[in-house]
Amino acid sequence: MISPAPLRHREIFPVAGLDLERAGTVSTEVQRVLRKLGVEPEVVRRAGIVCFEGEMNIVLYTPGGRIILLVYDDRVELIFSDQGPGIPDIELARQPGYSTAPNWARELGFGSGMGIPNMETNSDKLEIRSRPGEGTVIRAVILRRRNETEGSGEGPRP
Repeated sequence: MISPAPLRHREIFPVAGLDLERAGTVSTEVQRVLRKLGVEPEVVRRAGIVCFEGEMNIVLYTPGGRIILLVYDDRVELIFSDQGPGIPDIELARQPGYSTAPNWARELGFGSGMGIPNMETNSDKLEIRSRPGEGTVIRAVILRRRNETEGSGEGPRP
């Protein structure tokens, strides 16, 4: 379990399913918010990748959902939830290259099967809960100041 730390920021972003015109706007906004809060650039970069991949999964595979951004002194958490079809085999979905993308998504350049693997690579912890027919919840945790060369140890800037 992750140690308790004070919550510094919480924001909820709705994501519309199949809205390819707006796809990616939440991940851009999350990066903007994190930079404004003084979060370390490497954490902002990793959170942007995780958020984009999660956002695209909601857009491509579900009628919609939301992304919750939580910022603590020691970590950033992103929680993705949707009312989609669910993931029947989570372990299979974690494998690079595995995709259930429809043909129309593949024709647009999506569906390479790297969404969840990219989320795992850029998270320190990734939890996936899903039930077919009920939707999916993914929690990604990105730790801040992972080594002594990052940050000053004085906490985030206001």
